[in-house]
Amino acid sequence: MERLVAAVLAAGVLQVLLATADDHYLLSRIAFGPCANQNAPQPIWDAINKFDPQVFIWLGDNIYGDIRRPFNFLVKERTIGPWKNAPRFIPSSSSEMLSRYNSAKNVPGYLRLRAKAKVVGTWDDHDYGLNDAGKELSAKTTNQRLLLDFLDEPQDSPRRKQDGVYTSYTFGPPGKQVKIVLLDTRYHRDPLSSDGSVLGDSQWSWLGKELRGPPSAITIIGSSIQRDGVFFISGDVHFGEITRYDCAAGYPLYDITSSGLTQAVEKVLPSPLRFIVRFLAWFTPSTMRVKNQNCRYRSCTYGEPNFGAIQIDWDASPVNLKIQVRDINGLPVTGVDISLSALQAWNRTIKAGQDQRHCTLEVKLPWIVRYRLAILVYSVLALLLLAL
Repeated sequence: MERLVAAVLAAGVLQVLLATADDHYLLSRIAFGPCANQNAPQPIWDAINKFDPQVFIWLGDNIYGDIRRPFNFLVKERTIGPWKNAPRFIPSSSSEMLSRYNSAKNVPGYLRLRAKAKVVGTWDDHDYGLNDAGKELSAKTTNQRLLLDFLDEPQDSPRRKQDGVYTSYTFGPPGKQVKIVLLDTRYHRDPLSSDGSVLGDSQWSWLGKELRGPPSAITIIGSSIQRDGVFFISGDVHFGEITRYDCAAGYPLYDITSSGLTQAVEKVLPSPLRFIVRFLAWFTPSTMRVKNQNCRYRSCTYGEPNFGAIQIDWDASPVNLKIQVRDINGLPVTGVDISLSALQAWNRTIKAGQDQRHCTLEVKLPWIVRYRLAILVYSVLALLLLAL
């Protein structure tokens, strides 16, 4: 569960809750995604437009606004190695941030999406202004304004007056309402080496009020506060997967990870070698990853550009959720169908603490299973050394 919550918070996660409505149209199609490099080709918007979402949710790294220095091991400014003396990432100027946002905002496919769908979002580190930065970033106030301009946030929005970009939106008629709550995991985050907070006191207080509000049917959330109908969405890690934890709330908790729209882990390797990434993902033990017939690969991960897709069938009885990670052509690479009734605490099919596949944390696996990837790597290296 720690991995699940950490992934959700690190990605700038948001939640979808059903509550009172601002927009009264029935929301049944939601797309989401993070990690869009404004300098990279973005053909994935064609697939997102074909999916035809009513709402698109940015999950952070909406642009890459900081400057990444090359790997330097021996030169005067060393960015890696035991004698590192220069940061790997440095902030860019506000004018450069604005230029990058303008480039991202005018991508043709994204322009078509903006014309027909409501776009909402939060940020992560690279669009906040600096890799892994928190509340110490001096440019955070200026960068908040730039993000809100990118999202076409109204000038009288409370987000323009508060510290941080957290907010909520509500859609749908009574009984079928969807509330989207977006968290800010950067503006108030204490240093990583401390025992401090990610959200900060004011945001935690606000989130508690949001979650203690009117009951809702569906909740996409990155918090330990309990509600019925909870599932998570996250990004940041440059691959897609679906994970599940069964022994926390009395019903399965799902985390749907989609990452990224342009940035993806397999792109670092030539096409003939990309199977290595999938093999490593398959060989790495995971008690949380959902493996079913909907997976394109045996690993049930996807390391190419992707986006998340949520479809809500309000006419089904009980209400059904189809949640997928889709590829650049709009085809599903992994997915789950979830009955809304299965996400209710009153419908307890799993006892808290029950020992089964999706209840066992990786840290509780036998050591030989936990470290089998490391054992494999060291064994291969040893064989190579013996062969020399």
